[in-house]
Amino acid sequence: VQLQASGGGLAQPGGSLTLACVASGLTSDPWVIAWFRQAPEKEREGISCISSSDNTTWHSESVKGRFSISRDSAKNTVFLQLNSLKPEDTAVYYCAIDMSPATLWYCGSKYGPLTSLYDHWGQGTQVTVSS
Repeated sequence: VQLQASGGGLAQPGGSLTLACVASGLTSDPWVIAWFRQAPEKEREGISCISSSDNTTWHSESVKGRFSISRDSAKNTVFLQLNSLKPEDTAVYYCAIDMSPATLWYCGSKYGPLTSLYDHWGQGTQVTVSS
């Protein structure tokens, strides 16, 4: 499986961006695609995930109400809509995919995606929020 993330860039505070993660080589289902981000000198944090089995979604408290995850199953693409951006959203954003039962469980729980469970990662896309 390969993931290609795109859509990052420079946005002003309060602005919007749409990230896309295209998965190729998918041979099994269900799967979970998650978005993580890593700011300079900070740990990578999971911010959103979506399950292909029932479209279960999860968003971290830091982005809930501002970011929204969705998918286009026909194109094996997951989108992350970033609205009301803040300077603290500046980070490299990564998408990752996994098919394990544990990953499915965590995405549907209050805990969200765990970095250690994901084996396949995209290359990351930079999001910078600045005036």
